[in-house]
Amino acid sequence: MTRHGWIRVRNIVPLAVLFIAAIGWVVMALWNWLVPALFGLHEIGYWQAWGLLILCKILFGGFHGAHDGRWRHRMMERCEHMTPEEREKFRQAFMSRWGHGEPPQPPPNAGDLR
Repeated sequence: MTRHGWIRVRNIVPLAVLFIAAIGWVVMALWNWLVPALFGLHEIGYWQAWGLLILCKILFGGFHGAHDGRWRHRMMERCEHMTPEEREKFRQAFMSRWGHGEPPQPPPNAGDLR
């Protein structure tokens, strides 16, 4: 991984951890704000909110994600409607965005040892 890639990871990881922690807090806050007033149930703690979130994911959402083929299918549909020029422009933008630029080209006289 390039130095630029490590810097990106170093910057994203703390934000991802903070975002994940905030999800539990949001679920807890919404539950404690709405459910006791509406249904007379008890307030819940942070880890109970995470347990509730995971239970809802199991019961209603399943454990599929970006790897279940839907993402790939949508991208293939989008590409089918693009012209070859649009497809190439998209590919180059994607490669430059994610740090996978073209491989370095050897100098013109790299094979010449004179």
